[in-house]
Amino acid sequence: MWRAVRLVALGVVLAVCATLAPSSSVKPTDLALVKVKRATAVDVSPDVVWIMAVGSDARPGEDMTRTRGDALQLIGMDVKTGAAAAIGVPRDSWVDIPGVGNDKINAALYYGGPQLLAQTVGDLIGIEPDYVFVTRFEKFKNMVNGIGGIDVDNPIFFSDTYLKPQGFEAGEQHLNGYLALAFSRIRKSLLRGDFDRSANQQRVLRGIQAKIRERAGRPGWLEDGVLSAIQNMATNASPVELYRLARAAAAVKPSKITTCVLQGGIGDIGGASVVLPYTDQAQRLGERARDDATLESCD
Repeated sequence: MWRAVRLVALGVVLAVCATLAPSSSVKPTDLALVKVKRATAVDVSPDVVWIMAVGSDARPGEDMTRTRGDALQLIGMDVKTGAAAAIGVPRDSWVDIPGVGNDKINAALYYGGPQLLAQTVGDLIGIEPDYVFVTRFEKFKNMVNGIGGIDVDNPIFFSDTYLKPQGFEAGEQHLNGYLALAFSRIRKSLLRGDFDRSANQQRVLRGIQAKIRERAGRPGWLEDGVLSAIQNMATNASPVELYRLARAAAAVKPSKITTCVLQGGIGDIGGASVVLPYTDQAQRLGERARDDATLESCD
């Protein structure tokens, strides 16, 4: 069952967090924001910015933009109305990757980098992101620590033998960088696996943006963050575009936020567990959110 959730705080893209990270904590090889060359002619509103946020567990020395991605979130922000929408995409979604064939959607990053991932997501949902943001998990932890940690509202207790044996209690939790990453990555102990993990990733994003919104009114704070991004992030976006992204994220209104997690059946292909996404519903999500970053329902 697909369900839209009205949020009390904004869920927003990791790229904005990157613009606000302390400059000493990141290197261009750890953060990348790629402006997408559109492969389709689908019209979208110029007032809505779409960003695909991707986590990478690339090893030191590996190109993080050419590994299998994780934590896939398609996030839209309407710069005029303050609305925002986040569509979580399970990493094991079995899709057709242009020029490659059928594979898990996170493999698109490995085969063709951010551009191919953007095209694959666009084919699935009907919204091709304007930007793809990729960060290593280690640097994600640094970014969360750099903003003083985050608060999340956890609906149910869960744990993991390796990442968090004591577990996460139900209710409001304050998370540092390590705990925020663990909260986002744990899957096997969750009742609905990848679907619940994607929802938890959105809770972490909401916590990140709540901190951004809290601090954005300080004189010069956004400007300093954008300068840090220019110095410490590999990007083909202009400083003006980076500032627009940061402003859009800080201006989103909590009462105008919706999230959905892409649903599907569970299958087995070649011995690997995969998600068989409900493509008709994925397209409906895209149609609803494309022009105004609003999801009235997730069915």
